[in-house]
Amino acid sequence: MHHSLCYLYGGSRPWDAAAWVESSDRVRGGSSEANLEVEGSGTVRFYGTLDTTTLGGAGFASQHSRGIIDLDLSAYDGIAIAVKSSTDGKRYALTLKDCLLPNRDDGREQSTVSWQAEFVPSSAGHVFLSWKAFKPTYRGRDKTDAAPLDIAGIKRIGLMMRSFFDKQYGSFSLEIESIAAYRTTDSIRELHDDDEVTLLGHVEEGHCSKTSDQACEQEKPARRPRAWRRLFCGLL
Repeated sequence: MHHSLCYLYGGSRPWDAAAWVESSDRVRGGSSEANLEVEGSGTVRFYGTLDTTTLGGAGFASQHSRGIIDLDLSAYDGIAIAVKSSTDGKRYALTLKDCLLPNRDDGREQSTVSWQAEFVPSSAGHVFLSWKAFKPTYRGRDKTDAAPLDIAGIKRIGLMMRSFFDKQYGSFSLEIESIAAYRTTDSIRELHDDDEVTLLGHVEEGHCSKTSDQACEQEKPARRPRAWRRLFCGLL
């Protein structure tokens, strides 16, 4: 089956480690760490250490896009990850957020629903994660009453290694060539201007109309003039 790709990171849009930031269990007193390093070949290595002893079996280590992005992926069927190499056999997760709250008074982020799609890469190649593969979680636990994922308003993309409550731990390493939105052959149609994947510039913060332990509904602030751009689309 053929897939049409629009690159978000990698491919025709070179990786920039400065556009990503770490978020690990150290904010809760844990000891895990995650790194994202651009390799000489233009790929990135997501690696680190997942510790489960400090927090009694819990733990997570992640890197995610910096600030708030605004991606309209409603014309696509999911996310494709091009894996270059992985030999650790661990279960990873790609995470999405469609709502972010302002930071707390102490500077820490408020918790919101994360949508996670799990995968275990066994060899080099593409991993295709359909929208149905993304499940809502809140602070590491399933959230069955979450509102549907707003694929027309993705605010954050991330890579995560989590313990699944002490089921995995230790060092991890995953080399990635690209992350892209994909469409299958059956759903491909001619692209028009309003079908573009749009990436707005980073903004300082957004705000939500509901509290952090409720399903979020983004109230979009006044935006800067849009720099619409067509992302490179190739045929795989």
